[in-house]
Amino acid sequence: MAERKYFGTDGVRGKVGTFPITPEFALKLGWAAGKILATQGSKKVLIGKDTRISGYMLESALEAGLAAAGLSAAFTGPMPTPAIAYLTRTFRAEAGIVISASHNPYDDNGIKFFSASGEKLPDEVEEAIEAMLDQPMDCVESAELGRASRITDAAGRYIEFCKSTFPAHLSLEGYKIVVDCANGATYHIAPNVMRELGAEVIEIGTHPDGLNINEKCGATDIKALQKVVVEVGADVGLAYDGDGDRLIMVDHLGNKVDGDQILFIIAREALRAGKLQGGVVGTLMSNMSLEIALKQLAIPFVRANVGDRYVLEQLKEKGWKLGGENSGHIIVLDKNSTGDGIIASLEVLGAMASHKLSLNELAKSVPLFPQVLLNVGFAGGANPLESAEVKAVAADVEQRLAGKGRILLRKSGTEPLIRVMVECEDGELAQRCAEEIVEAVKRN
Repeated sequence: MAERKYFGTDGVRGKVGTFPITPEFALKLGWAAGKILATQGSKKVLIGKDTRISGYMLESALEAGLAAAGLSAAFTGPMPTPAIAYLTRTFRAEAGIVISASHNPYDDNGIKFFSASGEKLPDEVEEAIEAMLDQPMDCVESAELGRASRITDAAGRYIEFCKSTFPAHLSLEGYKIVVDCANGATYHIAPNVMRELGAEVIEIGTHPDGLNINEKCGATDIKALQKVVVEVGADVGLAYDGDGDRLIMVDHLGNKVDGDQILFIIAREALRAGKLQGGVVGTLMSNMSLEIALKQLAIPFVRANVGDRYVLEQLKEKGWKLGGENSGHIIVLDKNSTGDGIIASLEVLGAMASHKLSLNELAKSVPLFPQVLLNVGFAGGANPLESAEVKAVAADVEQRLAGKGRILLRKSGTEPLIRVMVECEDGELAQRCAEEIVEAVKRN
């Protein structure tokens, strides 16, 4: 893959008002994408966004750029990222664009693309767009300019799609569910999905004002959700992030149920139903207890690099359908083409309703091992992980953990830091081992 100038692993992202998240760049990006995508059929591109105030500015600039290249933009308004993936497919659009910085604070934003099939753009298309960005901007003839329109029933379409993935013979009747939408893109979607399936819903984080997205709420901060679940005696709490592609759950006792546990519950249910295709893809950060629990069910498990893009790559390579991260990105490929928080929550709720079991009972099969994460700075130059002493200490620690734990040592890609992770059934042992490795890194 060629070195990227603008695109990262998840589109273009940064601080609003600082290059490249500026109106000028968004205009040029819309034009460049339009020039590359206009060689295909429908000449229509969907544009969705989360609830950040900067979304208005960026969608207008993107639309103007697309129009200049001869493509028409159809706006959905605030919609979850996975909804744009789905709607891009159903509208047979050239591409879908999502304006979002996911779980980041409001003053960040990003622009990412989906292909006509609702998947991230192929590398060669991103590279072609980057090359076009270096060309001077022009404009098609007036008669060929793109038009702008609004998809007024986008939310209703996606709500129906989500409901269609829930088993028809089951209902959420009798369940009290607290739904935390992070004041983000699921605010008008997730509560309605749960209500229409029969649940009593208590909403939090459903009053976006353009500035409060992900602020002390949602999948990155579940304290408010845990409090409300216990206070109202709810059966379960659901926390999404700002763009709706992450899910963290809370059981009736207020305990956190993370992405690893959610992944296991979905995998076990698919196995029971005879619908599990192949195995499960996790990441280097997936808890060892997930690996052990899956092994006990003879479900294959592999680790990808951290990032849902890499999980998806592994799934495609192996022809499997289920993968995710402990942060709550859960990909169920036979339901949607990308990570989808609402779909993932319905998979777990389906297992609860089917077996009349609480989330607490379902999650007990994956008692997460304590993870100790320490960062240690180094002066640059030689990589401490290459030193004989650090390798020897790491080998000694691995021997002591002897299949009951693991270590992960990696150099940060953005700072002069070595990241040390030790995971073990015994939290105190994990802490001691991590500190030993840190001391060895400091000496080198």
